[in-house]
Amino acid sequence: MSLEITGKLLEVHPEQSGEGRNGTWRKRSFVIETPGQYPKKVCIMVWGDRIQLLENLQEGSELKVGFDLESREYNGRWYTDVKAWRIDPANPSNGGNAGGDASSSSPDDPFPDDMMSQGNTDDLPF
Repeated sequence: MSLEITGKLLEVHPEQSGEGRNGTWRKRSFVIETPGQYPKKVCIMVWGDRIQLLENLQEGSELKVGFDLESREYNGRWYTDVKAWRIDPANPSNGGNAGGDASSSSPDDPFPDDMMSQGNTDDLPF
């Protein structure tokens, strides 16, 4: 099951990296705020090569983010991650659909749709 959220980009945090039992890892987080009478702020992570999806984003821009939720237990406590697998402009100015189809990208598009299709098809949990 994939989820989607739309909101305004509030901030992009610096990249973090480290060593784990599976080798080197890299992650970067960003915060969006949902629209509505009671807006919510959500911190979302991108991992590995998907960090490049955050390049050229401007604070205040409207985004549509496809993400997965994942929880894990550590020492009797549960931790939940919100992991983005797709980031698109909420209102694309190029006339394409926000869900993205590779033919709707332009060379100046900061969210090229083909980034997700370059060998990154195995990230879904099913």
